[in-house]
Amino acid sequence: MQRYFRVLRLFWEVAIAAELEYRLNFVIAALSSLTALGGNLFGLFLFYRTGYQFQGWQWQEALVVLGVFTMLQGFAATFLSPNLNRIVKHVQEGTLDFVLLKPISSQFWLSTRTISPWGFPDLVLGLVMIVYAGTQLGLGLDRYLVAIVPLALGFMSLYSLWFMLGATSIWFVKIYNVTEVLRSFLEAGRFPIVAYPAAFRIFFTFVIPVAFLTTVPAQVFLGRIEVTWLAGAALLAMGLFFISRLFWRFALRFYTSASS
Repeated sequence: MQRYFRVLRLFWEVAIAAELEYRLNFVIAALSSLTALGGNLFGLFLFYRTGYQFQGWQWQEALVVLGVFTMLQGFAATFLSPNLNRIVKHVQEGTLDFVLLKPISSQFWLSTRTISPWGFPDLVLGLVMIVYAGTQLGLGLDRYLVAIVPLALGFMSLYSLWFMLGATSIWFVKIYNVTEVLRSFLEAGRFPIVAYPAAFRIFFTFVIPVAFLTTVPAQVFLGRIEVTWLAGAALLAMGLFFISRLFWRFALRFYTSASS
């Protein structure tokens, strides 16, 4: 385990040093994040401006959901897109051979090889929004600490889904559109799950688990969720991660190396 942490530190030190050669990109990314957040806030405001509110969700509580969604976007832009979208390139160019020959887990290498600081603004803006909403609601530090667990579980679930989609490139080389479909589904997480009709709630809970990525962490933060939902989020995250490992090993059986 210590060896993996050392490798991870080296990976990220090199990646950040390379990215910071183009510091203007960070300013552009921050402006892009602010613009996107402004658009999301405006969309949420349109619902609440006339006194309407989602069932059981006042304005500040809905802001918590949007804050979690923004952090989720930042996590994807920082860790998932730069790494997992490159699996397709490795398969196309045959460089996956070199990854498989390395004396560490190929899934670990493919998932952590680089990092993009351009997703940091979303992480910070999402956290600021959650803190602001929590302050308005009079929530204490204990609520923030408790919410870390479901938020981390949401990150793990999203990673596992994204990785499995990336692994399908071994059969279907051009899968960029598939990951974009996943990102489109995640857009539903901007609002509390009760904002959607019953059929959509079922879909976004049990088929594409968007509810466990944004609404459940927000509910834990607000102290208004049953233990069974939190246990479900934990089982989902660990189950998806375990399945992603099995799926990767299964996919490699069908990989034809560039040298064969």
